[in-house]
Amino acid sequence: MDILYLLIPLSVVLVILILGVFGWALHSGQLESLDREGQRILEDDSQA
Repeated sequence: MDILYLLIPLSVVLVILILGVFGWALHSGQLESLDREGQRILEDDSQA
């Protein structure tokens, strides 16, 4: 039962950390052009 005093705060910190990273990704534009990235893989970039 004493382990809950450790696990509950650690899980809350982990959730806050995950939400912070997700918020940073949204704010910095990491998730804006998902369709373009799928098409970019299929294009031929062999410009040597």
